[in-house]
Amino acid sequence: MQVLLLEDEPRLGQAVARALAAQGYGVRWAKSLEEAREAFLELEPDLMVLDVRLPEGEDGGFRFAEEAREAGYKGPILFLTARDALEDRVQGLDLGGDDYLVKPFHLEELLARVRALLRRASEVKASRVRLGPLEVDLAGRGVYLEGRRVDLSLKEFALLETLLLHPGRVFAPEELAERVFGDPEKVGAVKVYVHYLRQKLFPEVVRTVPGGYRLGHEP
Repeated sequence: MQVLLLEDEPRLGQAVARALAAQGYGVRWAKSLEEAREAFLELEPDLMVLDVRLPEGEDGGFRFAEEAREAGYKGPILFLTARDALEDRVQGLDLGGDDYLVKPFHLEELLARVRALLRRASEVKASRVRLGPLEVDLAGRGVYLEGRRVDLSLKEFALLETLLLHPGRVFAPEELAERVFGDPEKVGAVKVYVHYLRQKLFPEVVRTVPGGYRLGHEP
């Protein structure tokens, strides 16, 4: 598990980084927004621990979290801050945060919150399927291509979900018509919706093979 830590205060940052590393996590400690942005692109973190107040601004951590969410980051975010007002906690959660720890805090509590967030994230990941640049949240019915959300109709999602849940299996058009449209005779509709998926995602997402269709591969 890779953790991105954004904390400009040297003593606290060092203590948190050491505590996380001692638990077996890979830690990238950024001391500024610029460093955090670089680390975010290089690391693909499983979790981010962000100080709110930074030299770049009172809400620097909030701003970085908002940027990360807009870029498609789905992992948990834990904010660290000395500000314990209700409106600050609400703002942090509204901007994509998952937890909020007020300074000063005990490292044991920080580690417990990190474990809980990563445990929940692992459970969510079990419902996510990746195919190259494509990520599908089966539970939340979300589809993301290179981090950008793609809106699919209910029938388009049902077709994609069927193929994702059975990688390598070849589906006859009649079987897909039965599963997606409830009518084995709607093979023409299957062809049309395969075309829609290829247009919205990428051409190789569904392959036409002898006997019907199967999940494709990354472009």
